[in-house]
Amino acid sequence: MDVAIVGVGIHPFGRTPERSGLQQGAYAARAALKDAGVAWSDVQFAYGGSFSAGSADALVNELGLTGLPFTNVANGCATGGSSLMSAYSAIKSGEFDLGMVVGFDKHDRGAFNADPKSMGIGGWYGEAGLMLTTQFFAMKITKYMADYGVSKRALAKVSEKAFQNGALNPNAWRQTPIGEEEILNSMMVNDPLTKYMFCSPSEGGIALLVCRADQASKYTDKPVIIKGAALRSRRYGSFEVFAPSQALEHIAGPTVDASKAVFEMAGVGPGDIDVAQLQDTEAGAEIMHMSENGFCENGEQEHMLLNGETTINGRLPVNTDGGCIANGEPIGASGLRQIYENVVQLRGEAGARQVPDDPKLAYSHVYGAPGISAVTILQR
Repeated sequence: MDVAIVGVGIHPFGRTPERSGLQQGAYAARAALKDAGVAWSDVQFAYGGSFSAGSADALVNELGLTGLPFTNVANGCATGGSSLMSAYSAIKSGEFDLGMVVGFDKHDRGAFNADPKSMGIGGWYGEAGLMLTTQFFAMKITKYMADYGVSKRALAKVSEKAFQNGALNPNAWRQTPIGEEEILNSMMVNDPLTKYMFCSPSEGGIALLVCRADQASKYTDKPVIIKGAALRSRRYGSFEVFAPSQALEHIAGPTVDASKAVFEMAGVGPGDIDVAQLQDTEAGAEIMHMSENGFCENGEQEHMLLNGETTINGRLPVNTDGGCIANGEPIGASGLRQIYENVVQLRGEAGARQVPDDPKLAYSHVYGAPGISAVTILQR
């Protein structure tokens, strides 16, 4: 049984002091209900997540006490992708016909205050500074750049593209373009990553309505079909954030495994994808995830980025809404933001950032600590 996305809603990302995270989630949920022309009482189940703005199931206090099963999902930055995966499976099983997926968050300013013990790691990990993810990301991309000949200029190109796309997105937090030289010369955070190469904790909400594909015409004349969804965790030997050690023999990370699984499930290959949203917690992550998801070989990113192949008008548009770098990362909503963007791209409703040539297949990828990847392929 195929599963379709028939309604989408978004609360703008950034900082919204007048609304709680829960209220931002409810805002997105009401927008998705309106988009599909259904009432909250019609929704048979829900999955959702929030990292720091309360339990997602508390949305029933905002939307209505209908008694539906509402399951909270917590999977780090992969929370949104995991929520969608859960709803997708629930409908494919035949148990439900119509459900909601929702994510929201309202993070404090500054770095996340993570506790090593919550990840099954000793306190020494934090004392060594490794719990500060900016330092870990810098170490990982430094090794990758040395191994495959990727330059700092390529890192700047990722961020430059993100801010250019964010400027075209009315729901993005950062809507001011920033050029390559300013990015390279901005404050160094952890070498080689400068201030403008990182995303920031932020706020926002996303909601989706999913249903049996054979019933999609009841809700929309532009259904988007989920052709595949896969979730994988890390195997021993992959080098992932919050991993307490590095194995002598390196193996590919969970993104490679998840990507292979979803392409096989969908019956398509990387060359068939028209638009992609890839986790870009920082500029180096987008570069590594381009190859891990099968869109190029290691090291080919340099050529692709310097030649504009991942811009909106390029061969493979990546992070067309500005990604995490321009939108920030409210953990509960971030992965679903990618799905929202792919849906509006496939509908042809992305406005100034619309990918040309009538896109038909879209790909999304989220990655969460300590090494979980969720990937999805959508088809118009």
